[in-house]
Amino acid sequence: MKDIDLNNLDFSNLGAWPVPVKAGLIVVVCILILVAGYFLDIQGQLDDLERARAQETRLKKEFEQKQAKAANLDKYKAQLEEMKKSFGAMLRQLPSKTEVEDLLVDISQTGLAAGVEFQLFQPGPERQIEFYAELPIKMKMTGTYHQFGRFVSGIAALPRIVTLHDINIKRDKNGKLVMEVTAKTYRYMDEAEIAAARKKKARKRKGRRRR
Repeated sequence: MKDIDLNNLDFSNLGAWPVPVKAGLIVVVCILILVAGYFLDIQGQLDDLERARAQETRLKKEFEQKQAKAANLDKYKAQLEEMKKSFGAMLRQLPSKTEVEDLLVDISQTGLAAGVEFQLFQPGPERQIEFYAELPIKMKMTGTYHQFGRFVSGIAALPRIVTLHDINIKRDKNGKLVMEVTAKTYRYMDEAEIAAARKKKARKRKGRRRR
């Protein structure tokens, strides 16, 4: 190879080239073909293989998750039954329509027992939400911090669900502590009321579409 002058090679007559040069050219051509084949074909196949492996891993995880759920099906059913019982117990804490007035009296008496003086006790309009109705009650009362604390504790101890919202305590111009709060109680709606509420919502949606 040292005695060969590459500048004197005739590219139009490759057959006359020395054997070492021909061998070198064949090796170079083979390498170029392998590189081109890699990028044109093998690389795509490797990408497909990588995607297939990723899909295999994902499908395997999904299978394991579904298998675990199937194996614990009885446990899930038992949990569902327990949730139904808990839900039923919560529903029993919601008063019916006839019991709401008694509950309002209980809230008022709780305040009086705590020693607070009501300046405002105003039930608002009901708001129907799915299977229950929400009744807000705006209250304004005067008292001490300890009396307000007893009132809040008394509300929490009621057998029916009552929640307190937007509590604001401040002093009036006479220096007395005034607490403003909105209590919300909830009433269970019977099937007839739920059906009527759904029909009302459906009519409203139809009215909006026509507009």
